[in-house]
Amino acid sequence: MKTIHKFISILSLLTLLTLTFTTPALAFDGRGGEDVVIKANEIVNDDLYVGANTFVLEGTVKGDLIVFAKTITINGTVEGDLIAAGQSVVINGTVADDARIAGAGLQLGENASIGGDLVSAGASLEAKNGSSIGNDLVFGGGQTLLAGSISRNVLAGTSALELRGSVGGNVKAYVDETDKTKSSPPMRMYGSDVPISIPSVEPGLTIADTAKISGNLEYTSTKDLPIPSDAVVGKITRTEPAVRPDAVHTEPTTAQRAIKWSLNLLRSILTLVLFGLLLGWLLPSFMKNVMDKLQAKPAESLGWGIVAYAAFFFTLLLVVVAMIVGGVVFGLLTLHSISGTIVSVGLVTLFELIVGFVLVTAFLTKILVAWLSGKWIINRFNPTLVEHKLWPLLLGTAVVALAIAIPYVGWLFGLIVMFLGLGALWFWGQGLWQARKAA
Repeated sequence: MKTIHKFISILSLLTLLTLTFTTPALAFDGRGGEDVVIKANEIVNDDLYVGANTFVLEGTVKGDLIVFAKTITINGTVEGDLIAAGQSVVINGTVADDARIAGAGLQLGENASIGGDLVSAGASLEAKNGSSIGNDLVFGGGQTLLAGSISRNVLAGTSALELRGSVGGNVKAYVDETDKTKSSPPMRMYGSDVPISIPSVEPGLTIADTAKISGNLEYTSTKDLPIPSDAVVGKITRTEPAVRPDAVHTEPTTAQRAIKWSLNLLRSILTLVLFGLLLGWLLPSFMKNVMDKLQAKPAESLGWGIVAYAAFFFTLLLVVVAMIVGGVVFGLLTLHSISGTIVSVGLVTLFELIVGFVLVTAFLTKILVAWLSGKWIINRFNPTLVEHKLWPLLLGTAVVALAIAIPYVGWLFGLIVMFLGLGALWFWGQGLWQARKAA
């Protein structure tokens, strides 16, 4: 453990020294703090990354702007793409390329201009009169009010959509209006502390008299909705909301539950028996040694199994910390190939550890306890069959699988079996380590 502590301490110290002495020669600018403001006369010549509580852009970002904050206000100009996520995102200025925003309250002000696409997700999106989107609008969330101009298409998946402005292309709206959703959604669903005004939009699809759709309109609804005659230039298509047969839940009968439970139990028994026979054939010495450890120290195995379980997750944490610290350190030193290698090796190691742990806890621990239990039971009735290759495994597997499948308490038996198996493996690994040290 001392070696691990030293390793983490060295990496942490190296990270601090690197952050202190490395010159900002990277092709982006980073800002952070409680409140971050880019003033009107300030120009950021690179991509800008921001993490803050409150962010306001009054100046100009020559590249892309990536910002995560509670409240985000864009009054200035972003000459590249905008990626923003927060409780509220307000755009009053200009985004030359695409904008991808997410939050509880999203708003395009009267002077907002987005040159490319707007892809957004949140509780509410409002595009005020005077705002403009140069390409497509994609929105998924609670409600949206579109009063500005959109040069191309609109794709919306929402429970409430109101269109007051103009759309140069097609509108495809996945909404539905029923008697149950006729009332407006409560304002509290959008968060009481959202710092911007949230409009109230009627559920379903609403096309105002001022709206203009130059292309086609497609919408989902259980009935035809009133649409002004001159609002849509192209074709209007209504689609019935799809109801999947498998989405209708029906309570199974007692007999169906019993059959399902029995089939699951039989499947578990057959799976464990097949894996057990395979392991007994491929690794007979290993299986015998581990079962001997479990038989000799059952109580100790249970305790050390809990320790082994905790040790596994501690190991995962160490791998993640080493991967992140190593990747950051070598990345700041511009040794990107080494940084990428560290991250790749770390991800592969995490994957292998998790897969191995799942296989051990799902199969191996149950097989070990089942086989030993079957031998113990058969020894009480017919000792001559104790070393048989099939019958102890089959009997023990049936007992263990049945215990784990008992409603309400089966999970407890499953934990005990898992900890017993892990403890036996812990003792086996300990013995192997000591034997190698002695050699």
